[in-house]
Amino acid sequence: MTLQSRSHASALGYFKWAFVVTSAGLALGGWFGWQMTGTIGGAASIFFICCVLAVLEISLSFDNAIVNANKLKDMTPKWQKRFLTWGILIAVFGMRVLFPLLIVVIAAKIGPWQAVMVAASQPEQYAAIMHDAHLPIAAFGGTFLMMVGLKFFFDHEKDIHWVHALEEWASRYSSIRGIEIAIVLVIMLAVSRFLPAGEMMVFIRSAVWGLLTFLVVEVLSGILDMKEKALSGAAKGGLGAFVYLEVLDASFSFDGVIGAFALTQNMIVIAIGLGIGAMYVRSMTIMLVEKGTLSQYRYLEHGAFYAILILSVIMYMQTLYHIPEVITGLAGAGLIGVSLVSSIRWNRKKSRAELQSQA
Repeated sequence: MTLQSRSHASALGYFKWAFVVTSAGLALGGWFGWQMTGTIGGAASIFFICCVLAVLEISLSFDNAIVNANKLKDMTPKWQKRFLTWGILIAVFGMRVLFPLLIVVIAAKIGPWQAVMVAASQPEQYAAIMHDAHLPIAAFGGTFLMMVGLKFFFDHEKDIHWVHALEEWASRYSSIRGIEIAIVLVIMLAVSRFLPAGEMMVFIRSAVWGLLTFLVVEVLSGILDMKEKALSGAAKGGLGAFVYLEVLDASFSFDGVIGAFALTQNMIVIAIGLGIGAMYVRSMTIMLVEKGTLSQYRYLEHGAFYAILILSVIMYMQTLYHIPEVITGLAGAGLIGVSLVSSIRWNRKKSRAELQSQA
């Protein structure tokens, strides 16, 4: 069964597994809190933190779901299914569990098992290492996401514009080779000038790696998908698109994982809360593809990519100032909400015009 074959399913039906995981995750969080503290208050505290982390992840990932849906609708049914099964395992266990441990391994120069021991027995030290790693992570993730957003707008084939003057200008100058890279490099160098000397090179080096990762993923995706295109006779994405989406999801996850440590230093609690949120992102992605929401609301995709650009700028600014994650989430959700309202207005205006032409 392909994604498009269940297009008439009810909206709530898409979130069935997300609700199941939410129930199981919150129950596990409450039980874990009881085991840790032996008190009802302790269990309630962990339960509440899991809820907040889930909401945080969902609010930060609206744009992630829309971008996933945009790429997923052009993938072969086989790779669609693989992304929605393997992909969610990578998203939950890879980014929400293994990624923080990998940061500790690299930053503290210790072995994987030692990192697990630090996470289990020294959560304060674990959180401190994650906090110290925020600068290179923000530089890397911000650069990657900035390239994702700019690539959408600097497209000469793009003929639907929401912020018309700005997007038309970007489309017009998209034929200039490397213009997105030039913009990112200028912003990267401008931000780095405000950092202390010791942090400046760390920021620039990490940002360059983010840029190189985007370019390598783009090239690798194209090469891997050439085989799928040759076999199917159509430009359908396969392994290349899968790799692209996984790297993109990782970039979106950076902010949520780092922000989670402001609420708790417990690795298990973070994995539960963010894992619940990741399931809702998966459900939203499926619903957007099957119901054709992106085609029904013409500016929704634009709002998502503007949100990506805002997130990338915020990640850069977080190297200079503390910006609460709630601002990041509200900014992205707000842009998507405005784009949805604009799409609805456009649809109504189009319907009125069609009725008048038929009268």
